[in-house]
Amino acid sequence: MTLESLAQLVNANDALVRRGRFLSTRFVVGVGDTDWLIQISNGRVASATPGPHLMESWDFSIRASEADWRAFWQKHPRPGHHDIFAMTKSGAATIEGDLRPLMANLRYVKEVLEAPRAAKEALA
Repeated sequence: MTLESLAQLVNANDALVRRGRFLSTRFVVGVGDTDWLIQISNGRVASATPGPHLMESWDFSIRASEADWRAFWQKHPRPGHHDIFAMTKSGAATIEGDLRPLMANLRYVKEVLEAPRAAKEALA
């Protein structure tokens, strides 16, 4: 699973865009060896680009192995992979950087990261 369709998934969800309307930030989602730079502008995903991102700035990062993200994006994720903080507690993921924009917009960021899972549920 890659994040190339993240902008389409998030921006088509009016409720999610409205929830994040006051957030503009850049963060990294590490999927295995690939870092995706996610740029949020007023609640919309402006871009989701795979790295490398040399000399790029970002506020925070969430990194996990490709297998752990696949488990997270399952329609019914197993315990420990149902939430980004559950993944960090088990050691499957790491969160680094300036956590203020993440924590201030936690529900929005979680739902952005869960968008691929929601897309799978809609297809089922």
